[in-house]
Amino acid sequence: MDFTIDAATQDWIDRTRAFLGEEIHPAEADFARECGELGWHWTASPTLRRLQAEARSRGLWNLFLPGEHGAGLTNLQYAHLAELSGRAIELAPPAMNCAAPDTGNMEVLAQFGSPEQQEQWLEPLLAGEIRSGFAMTEPAVASSDATNIEMTMRREGDEIVIDGRKWWTTGAMNPDCQIFIVMGKTDPGAERHRQQSMVLVPRDTPGLTVQRGLTVFGYDDHDHGGHGELVFDGVRVPASNVIGSEGMGFAIAQARLGPGRIHHCMRSIGLAERAVELMCERASERVAFGRPLAEQGVIRDWIAESRVRIEQLRLLTLKTAWLMDTVGNKGAHTEIQAIKIATPRTVEWILDKAMQVHGGGGVSSDTPLARMFAGIRTLRWADGPDEVHKNALAKAELKRHAARSSGQA
Repeated sequence: MDFTIDAATQDWIDRTRAFLGEEIHPAEADFARECGELGWHWTASPTLRRLQAEARSRGLWNLFLPGEHGAGLTNLQYAHLAELSGRAIELAPPAMNCAAPDTGNMEVLAQFGSPEQQEQWLEPLLAGEIRSGFAMTEPAVASSDATNIEMTMRREGDEIVIDGRKWWTTGAMNPDCQIFIVMGKTDPGAERHRQQSMVLVPRDTPGLTVQRGLTVFGYDDHDHGGHGELVFDGVRVPASNVIGSEGMGFAIAQARLGPGRIHHCMRSIGLAERAVELMCERASERVAFGRPLAEQGVIRDWIAESRVRIEQLRLLTLKTAWLMDTVGNKGAHTEIQAIKIATPRTVEWILDKAMQVHGGGGVSSDTPLARMFAGIRTLRWADGPDEVHKNALAKAELKRHAARSSGQA
């Protein structure tokens, strides 16, 4: 493994760091005010629009997407840039058009979309002209097992008729969200993993209702366009809106979630770095029992442990990115699961300690820590809960052990 930062990667890092320092961080207060006091929830604020234009002018746009549609970066190169963006996780990713769910949706369309689908939906997403939503999770079934999905998608001539409910549909509350990628069952009698399909459903399709917005610990997750509950009542779309082909839904979902998981982990490391900075700043300034908190042994233990845990996460994430580049996402499956398990709980621990150092301020809106915590806690079930990944990882480990024991490996 070679994690050397070459000259080209260093240039990307320098440019991203400069954009954050010169534009993003100074604008965070205005962005928070617009999203709060001025009511810009679930839509693009004037500050965000300005920063998007600036990011495009600097060439810091669609960095997550390899190949002809994106910046052409490797996963290993993007790892460093995504970490930097995580330091301003509410503002930097959408400013650079690198925010979920659009990232995953663009990857799906780039990899599986037809030329017509790419022209109609991928191109405006790449340009940042529209936003999108991803509808897979359902309220009535355990969606940790995607084969449980009950939404029906039946073929009637040249149309697909969709009925069912979705929730935690990320992006749904943003008025700029014009298209949903929706997963449902097109053939309940097929093999278990071939029953589902992914279908493009425009927001203004008759029968589709965005029923309500959902919050996480009271936060609306405006940077991702909010989460919504959707009702599909006899929604009709052309059969040409099926992505790939009927029965490919489960496979497409797995292809979509792999890169998404590592992107979340990369950004989370940057978020953890900022939390440690806030913790050190607070500990150095706050005096209790006659001396700064930074001189208290327990506080120093938290800071030291935070540094150790961040470095462990970063190395595992870089290894995962390197494997994705060299042997593909399938070859990196074990490591993708490992970082998905390790990162949210580790960063959650660091945030907890940073909040504790800040006292009452740590759980208030006076610092970004509580909102950070809400987002990180969500990652313990988003893109698959910890327990599912641990179960799959353990099964693979046991299988390898059995093969070694029988002399097959």
